[in-house]
Amino acid sequence: MVEIRFVVKWLSRHRHRYYSLPTNRRLSGMLSWWLFSVNLLFMRILLTTTSYQDTPGPHHALLESSGFDIVRARGPLPESELLRLFGEAEFDGILNGDDRITSAVIDAAMPRLKVISKYGIGLDAIDVEYATSKRLPVLFTPGVNHTTVAEHAFGLMIALSKHFWPMMRQVKIGDWHRQTGHELFGKTVGVLGMGRVGKEVVKRAAAFGMIAVGFDLVWDDIFAEQFKVKRYSKPEQVLAESDIISLHMNLTEETQHFINADRLALMKNGAILVNTARGGLVVEADVAEACRSGSLAGYGTDVLDLEPIQPPHEFQNLDNVIITPHVGSRTFESVERQALRATANLINFLNGKKDYLQANEW
Repeated sequence: MVEIRFVVKWLSRHRHRYYSLPTNRRLSGMLSWWLFSVNLLFMRILLTTTSYQDTPGPHHALLESSGFDIVRARGPLPESELLRLFGEAEFDGILNGDDRITSAVIDAAMPRLKVISKYGIGLDAIDVEYATSKRLPVLFTPGVNHTTVAEHAFGLMIALSKHFWPMMRQVKIGDWHRQTGHELFGKTVGVLGMGRVGKEVVKRAAAFGMIAVGFDLVWDDIFAEQFKVKRYSKPEQVLAESDIISLHMNLTEETQHFINADRLALMKNGAILVNTARGGLVVEADVAEACRSGSLAGYGTDVLDLEPIQPPHEFQNLDNVIITPHVGSRTFESVERQALRATANLINFLNGKKDYLQANEW
């Protein structure tokens, strides 16, 4: 195998010498195809996303059918672990979740690394700008998990409004203590980020008889008119108007720690905050203090600023904070859609086919 790999590399580097000879020119097409086919046999992929690996479905057979050499790791991986892996072996592609793919990791992985295929849509853990400067494609999977994330957001809203967590915990230890909750009907839900997930939240809010208000830099007038969503020109107006805030913003330099003490002070006393987007959107210490004081009735989140949770954490002893371990998109249905798209992106790109979704361009 080592000898074959050496021959393939040597031919790849020096094939122009043979293409230039008249007697061998007609063989150039055959040689190119042979080299391409053999190179595919030596493609090595680093697979890190755990929900992809742990959930059964047709994506496993699709990846296996590629013939690529698959190396598995359990993400999300920090920069240090990725540097170790890329220092020990070379990879043609990475099929990743929320691993920290920094500029240092990209430098360590190149020149062999040809593509990053993100299992998901959030790209804040990838230095996309640096990848673009290196002409390294970053692929992603828009449009596959908005339904399940919206359902998760509503689950958190209901759980907080009805005090599910403290009552469930108390009943299981034999304490029949009852608390009075609130209806969602008639409440105002503020949606910050009216993309695919935000729109699905609005649809469900309409079914619950809620009033929807929102903010986004890009606004769909037709959708807003259909579902009677009032548009505000500033997100702070949404905070002041809403009984429940649902975060669906991208994490950028501008939105990092957007929900802080000052903006929490703008919210209604006893409002609920739900976050199924990114943990970095909030200042966790400020949210914890608002929950302790009661100015915020509760915080329901599927994401933390640093994952997994690092005990001791300020949220751990607060009954009005519900945390799930970043599983908002982790349903059998969503994993299958997301995994098939991420796998197809990877395989099609490496096979020279055009059916892939690329987030960066140059």
